[in-house]
Amino acid sequence: MERQRLDKWLWHARVVKARATAAALVESGHVRINGARERSPGHAIKPGDVVTIALDRGVRVLKVIGFAERRGDAGSVTGLYADLEVPRD
Repeated sequence: MERQRLDKWLWHARVVKARATAAALVESGHVRINGARERSPGHAIKPGDVVTIALDRGVRVLKVIGFAERRGDAGSVTGLYADLEVPRD
């Protein structure tokens, strides 16, 4: 798989609990791909894209590494993204 829908990837990566929540997050303008705001949940992302998500508790910056066919447990997301956040002192 070379590309995947943004809302599906956010759900598979366990950023949100439901795919509908992922779609709403994107539509409300809280997600950026490579620095550009994205409002379409069906936007295709590819490995190497940087996804920035504004959540209630802060901002997450994730680099897309791969995709999953299904949503797995919390341990299965390690191959989907690299966390690019810089630890704060």
